[in-house]
Amino acid sequence: MRIFFSVGEPSGDLHGANLIGELQKHATLEAFGLGGPKMCAAGSELLRDMSDLAVMGLFPVLAKLPEFFRLKKQVARSLEEQRPDAVVLIDYPGFNWHVARMAKERDIPVFYYGLPQVWAWATWRARKVQRYVDHALCKLPFEASWFREQGCNATYVGHPYFDELRQQQLDHTFVERIKTAKSRVVTLLPGSRNQEVKYNLPDLLRAATKVKRECPSVRLVIASYSEPQAIAARKLVAAAGVEADVFVGRTPELIAAADCCLACSGSVSLELLYHAKPAVILYRVGWLTYQCVIRMVNVRYITLVNLLASKQPLIRGGAPVSAAEVAAEEVLYPEYPTWRDCSAEISGHAIEWLRDEGKRQGVISRLTELRDKVASGGASATAAEYILRELGRGNVSENRFKAA
Repeated sequence: MRIFFSVGEPSGDLHGANLIGELQKHATLEAFGLGGPKMCAAGSELLRDMSDLAVMGLFPVLAKLPEFFRLKKQVARSLEEQRPDAVVLIDYPGFNWHVARMAKERDIPVFYYGLPQVWAWATWRARKVQRYVDHALCKLPFEASWFREQGCNATYVGHPYFDELRQQQLDHTFVERIKTAKSRVVTLLPGSRNQEVKYNLPDLLRAATKVKRECPSVRLVIASYSEPQAIAARKLVAAAGVEADVFVGRTPELIAAADCCLACSGSVSLELLYHAKPAVILYRVGWLTYQCVIRMVNVRYITLVNLLASKQPLIRGGAPVSAAEVAAEEVLYPEYPTWRDCSAEISGHAIEWLRDEGKRQGVISRLTELRDKVASGGASATAAEYILRELGRGNVSENRFKAA
């Protein structure tokens, strides 16, 4: 069985590697396409390592356009010559729509594992899913229902990130070294993309400075995705004039060691949920981007955990939601999608948790309750079984997926 994978994000590389591993348990698999180092290690032949093309924003994308055009031609040639049994897309919607269209033109079945969150904003993009995707494998329960309402063939398989989290082996010696009896720990999580670090870490550091001022004994630590990001983070720390230690590749341990966290919005919120860790979520963009996007948003919250906890995560038909209605839900993770400096508000939550253990434990209790409901894992295995069944290579009952 030959499957072409198209993956462009670090998180997608991880999910792709896990999916390949599950497929290999039940079939002889020849995986090839676009991905990253984890997929390569799992046995996929890469046409290109996509690590440096995980860009966001108008101008960074424009700068990479010539490379994307060359890559598109390379993918078309590979699909034509290799003729895979299926194409599996993971996240990365900008380029993956082109891959999906090229596959459909060649009558190759398209599976989208972890679809772009078109239900969140610019919902007209659901027409692309309907047109180009044969099987939409959804990460969140409510999104499968939403896609089906739009006429798409959608199935809920679970969130693949929880599979990775359940496999994590923490370095407990490192965790204990970070935690000390004399200080509380606040972990800053500025994101995995260079642009996220650039836009969010300065605000997180301003908030952390305020926390340090009110709680002098607190220890500040920063989780960096790569060494270049760590170098940039250390420069920002020096410019902020605050004491904070920067670590690379230690995100799980730094979350586990924390009393609370200040984080950039993203899949890391699921990791925070898994560890039942109180956190404040920030996502800062430019003023113009904010003004454009806010008018297309179709969700109450930007944080996945808040959406999972919400009784009505989607704003149906663009109906306005009152502030009182939102406040009544008492979100698990206070969030700040913004174009301005919200460091004072962000620091206020952390200071409250550090000073009032009862409130911090209350948040932990609610996070634990939600985690027990949604973080059981198994998405990679479920997705693999679905793909194998649809390609006629498995013995999975169809009823399992209808029930989901």
